[in-house]
Amino acid sequence: MDILRFATAGSVDDGKSTLIGRLLYDSKSTFTDRLEAVEDVSRRRGDEYTNLALLMDGLRAEREQGITIDVAYGYFATPKRKFILADTPGHAQYTRNMVTGASTADLAIVLVDATKGMVEQSRRHTFLLGLLGVPHLVVCVNKMDLVGYDQGVFDRIRAEFSAFTTRMATRDVTFVPISALHGDNVVSRSAEMPWYEGGSLLHHLENVHISSDRNMVDVRFPVQYVIRPQSSACPDYRGYAGQVAGGVLRPGDEVMHLPSGLTTRVAAIDGPDGPLDEATPPMSVVLRLADNLDVSRGDMICRPHNAPAVAQDIDAMVVWMSERALRPPARLLLKHTTRTVRAVVREMRYRLDVNTLRRDTSATELRCNEISRLELRVTQPLLCDPYSRNRLTGSFILIDEETNHTVGAGVIN
Repeated sequence: MDILRFATAGSVDDGKSTLIGRLLYDSKSTFTDRLEAVEDVSRRRGDEYTNLALLMDGLRAEREQGITIDVAYGYFATPKRKFILADTPGHAQYTRNMVTGASTADLAIVLVDATKGMVEQSRRHTFLLGLLGVPHLVVCVNKMDLVGYDQGVFDRIRAEFSAFTTRMATRDVTFVPISALHGDNVVSRSAEMPWYEGGSLLHHLENVHISSDRNMVDVRFPVQYVIRPQSSACPDYRGYAGQVAGGVLRPGDEVMHLPSGLTTRVAAIDGPDGPLDEATPPMSVVLRLADNLDVSRGDMICRPHNAPAVAQDIDAMVVWMSERALRPPARLLLKHTTRTVRAVVREMRYRLDVNTLRRDTSATELRCNEISRLELRVTQPLLCDPYSRNRLTGSFILIDEETNHTVGAGVIN
């Protein structure tokens, strides 16, 4: 079975944690003792229904305030597919946590409250998902029970959301009317909405096609670690560990090492359980090469006639995550794949308004949770691709040299 990674998104109190709790509960994917603990808390609090959001909200502050603060990860499986889910916060203050949870997602569930429609945070999260290149969106119009399961409300929100996404690069958008509290259209079809002709949310998650989303053409293997065991059993072993970021690698393939430009062949590929016949994204493996090249952390293995760009001037869209505003020129660390270099933010081309998608070319600073197109100059060349071509080699994070805090996340144009 393949694995689908998906994340939730949307404004605070739209019901993201409740939906994930309902999904786990109705698909019988939660442990009995965990469910009993949640039921006990709900009884003591006098809740009318079992608060399924508590299955995901594990922090004390989350339970006290009734909001999600940090990204909560969960794992479950059905006979058709395995799932890794990331329940992300909806509060504007924690937008950076949402970016973290959605950065590796194959699919995102965007919740919209049927009683409120699209709000600012709905637009911000949707735009960020498009910026992060999440290939599949499922828009769940939640709390349909509070509007009497009215088809007109669902159609109005669908039209508004569709109009917003037409200005973005999102390819696949599916709309599902649900009630996470009562389980309507979450795991099984609801009798309350006979006008809805689609499948349930779980049915869509089980059947959405994701195998063609990863780049299987451009071989990219950023070297993370050089393995040279000091053992008499294998004195000549030299392997290069890392995660396959693109393409397919097989023993005997001709490859090129960057930045040297020297070519060699793949002698063998080792996995956790022994030798492999091939390696594909996102597998973590160890490559052994036919020749002893000077390969170190931060280098790249690729095809001789299909290499990434070698660039020191980077044009990128950046989400700023620090409480301290960014004002060019600014010096930061930039971590790209397995390489960390110093960078200077040379110019801010424009700041983006996530509500209207207007470009403010007069902006001189970037505040927390804002998005801007920046020009950066790095001290050492990056081996990179446009983000639209490869999500791993086309993304980076920015780090404050003084505090070592991650202050920004960027995608290369």
